[in-house]
Amino acid sequence: MLISLKNITKIYHVGEIEIPALGDISLEIGKGDFVAIMGASGSGKSTLLNMLGCLDRPTSGEYLLDGEAVSGLSSDALAGVRNRKIGFVFQNFNLLPRTSALENVELPLYYSASVSGAARKEKAQALLTRLGLGERLDHHPSQLSGGQQQRVAIARALVNDPPLILADEPTGNLDSRAGVEIMNLFTSLNNDGITMVMVTHENDIAAFAKRVIHMRDGKIV
Repeated sequence: MLISLKNITKIYHVGEIEIPALGDISLEIGKGDFVAIMGASGSGKSTLLNMLGCLDRPTSGEYLLDGEAVSGLSSDALAGVRNRKIGFVFQNFNLLPRTSALENVELPLYYSASVSGAARKEKAQALLTRLGLGERLDHHPSQLSGGQQQRVAIARALVNDPPLILADEPTGNLDSRAGVEIMNLFTSLNNDGITMVMVTHENDIAAFAKRVIHMRDGKIV
């Protein structure tokens, strides 16, 4: 099992007010699965995705990622887990605007001392070529369409060979055609064995997943 959540709760404190975000969530996601998380705004789906991505810690409960208990790890240890095991894809791409597509994809590899500059460039170039951007390596984000920018972001998410990709509304800023292209790409990556977990509010996008989880009021329904 790649992901195992046991009785996860998350409570935020604003002054003396407690705001429950996740309530007693237990969930298992196997290697090679493709899961869509759906729910209204405020249902807890983004909080759950942040929890899965080790960007947030549970108030209580246990999270095992690839057999490793990550809930109690230090911030530095969590950063290491994220870099090794998780690729992130966001709705608004989160690319560096003054940096080429190639350099954006190379970025995560700078944290790996064992990868030389030449190997870094070669790997980023191979990924961008595989994703249909071989002619756009030197283009900056402003010179790329939304769909192309998201492909750069996906290449960046893949560059460390993570077993897990987490995507938060990955088609939210794309037209329907570009959205379908991105989802076909996700399906292809999933067929290659990468586990995909995606937050979306669109039924036609969720239909690409193998399994759909619905959330309401911080719980899986």
